[in-house]
Amino acid sequence: MRIVYILTSLGMGGAERQVLALGDRFAQRGHAVALLVLRPRLDEEWPTQIGVFRLDMRKTPLSVLRAILRGRRFLREFRPDIVHSHGFHGNMMARLFHFVGASPAPIATIHNVYEGGSARMLAYRLTDRLSRLTTAVSAAAAERFVRMKAVPAHKCIVLSNGIDTTEFAPDPDRGARMRSELAVNDAFVWLAAGRIVPAKDFPNLLRAFAQVKSEFNSVRLWIAGDGPISEVARVRALASELSLGCCVQILGLRRDLPALLDASDGFALGSAWEGMPLAVGEAMAAEKVVVSTDVGGTRELVGEAGLLVPARDANALAQAMLRVMRMSREERRALGRAARLRIVQSFSIDAKAAEWEALYLSISGNVLNQPMS
Repeated sequence: MRIVYILTSLGMGGAERQVLALGDRFAQRGHAVALLVLRPRLDEEWPTQIGVFRLDMRKTPLSVLRAILRGRRFLREFRPDIVHSHGFHGNMMARLFHFVGASPAPIATIHNVYEGGSARMLAYRLTDRLSRLTTAVSAAAAERFVRMKAVPAHKCIVLSNGIDTTEFAPDPDRGARMRSELAVNDAFVWLAAGRIVPAKDFPNLLRAFAQVKSEFNSVRLWIAGDGPISEVARVRALASELSLGCCVQILGLRRDLPALLDASDGFALGSAWEGMPLAVGEAMAAEKVVVSTDVGGTRELVGEAGLLVPARDANALAQAMLRVMRMSREERRALGRAARLRIVQSFSIDAKAAEWEALYLSISGNVLNQPMS
């Protein structure tokens, strides 16, 4: 098959990481894969060996028109069997390309329960006829978009994210080196990872951590992620206000998340809303106990292998974190092993790639020759 993925950027987000993981596997499988990226190159992007065609689109009418013309030309030359778009802007552009006859009707993927307000939901509804199918990374996301009438139920299915269980296999030696590098001895370390943006609600996590710190002095919180300068400043200011400056480290953008997970004792997510948080699945694959807000598809991912609390409830989040810290080491290890087993059995990237391949083949009319290895 010839497959084109359309996405806004290759920025360091979970959706982009998931697209590249799938694209890599299909390229290895022998399919022709290309990435059609709307925005210009960013300072920090996920690396990839897949061919990238950039539309360099900016927020001006002339730039948008040029991007449409360049994208149409590229698609007509590449002649894809499958166009798979991601996120609101990618989904809208893919539908536009189909409308002008440049490509087949796309598969659109929704990565979050919230992709914007009523105007965007109306845009989805009005352009749905230009899309072959809409997939959502969680049942929660699918249910909301159907309820908002952005997507008809008969054209929406759930196909969840996949986790690279090999990359995130636990490695105690790697963890010990990371703890030494970050100057942590016997402290209990909570790790949080993700973009510092309102959806992740780091203030909720900081308020919960302040309660934890009041009961356990030897505890640390690592935050791996970056974001808009104003949001990062807001988080730093709140940490200072809560007198947490000595035990909260904002590590910035990190490309060594497996090592950070190995070095941590637990993983915490305080999000206000989510789709299907990859970082939670990666923490589970690394055998870490997860404490998370019960948002989006998190419950679908965690099941009984972690602790879930209501969103925007710092007290409930703190109590769950304290519960984990009061467990014996063996209890935490047992829960961590159960978490990894759940990911291996139900959410591995290779299993998800096989599901995507079967879907692509059924849509393109090709015949599946052999199972995904």
